[in-house]
Amino acid sequence: MAHPDDKWEKHSFKLPAQHGWKAKPGYKIFVADRGAVRFDFPEDWVVVPGKDSIGLHDRRPPEDEVVLKVSVMHLPPIKGGWGQLPLENLVREAVRHDSRGSTGGDDIRTVQRGALELAWTEVRFIDPNEKRPALSRTCLARARNIQPLITMDFWETDVEKFGPVWDEILRSLRVGVAYGDPRRGDVMN
Repeated sequence: MAHPDDKWEKHSFKLPAQHGWKAKPGYKIFVADRGAVRFDFPEDWVVVPGKDSIGLHDRRPPEDEVVLKVSVMHLPPIKGGWGQLPLENLVREAVRHDSRGSTGGDDIRTVQRGALELAWTEVRFIDPNEKRPALSRTCLARARNIQPLITMDFWETDVEKFGPVWDEILRSLRVGVAYGDPRRGDVMN
């Protein structure tokens, strides 16, 4: 199991009755880096900070059947903006270098919601330990010079179970929204 290093801090706040945070029923809200990334995830999942990402699992590892990992990159401002480097190309390049002998990844899906742009794809691989087919989804999103990388690995037989979770994560994804006072709520939702 991964152990948190010094850069991860968890803060818990007592929220007032009318706090304003809202998640889909059965889900709770994940916020990283004071609002750099925000999305809804299943309420019974566990959060495990790692060395360079935060993992969200359906159960404590090694008993988990799915792992979602999130890392956040803060991009420096550049002349002309980061839109000059299409996320589609970055996702394609990321899965092309997957070291697990994966196949697929040619179908890149893109979404534009206001300032948020995202691109994602899915690859298939055979898990070397379990010798079972697995799927890996990779998403890069970008807004306000923040670029999170979100990946989700799960068994191919669980696509009906975990596919809707992926859809909800992407639907509820917000990037680069600063929450000055987390007790006030999510004004974007």
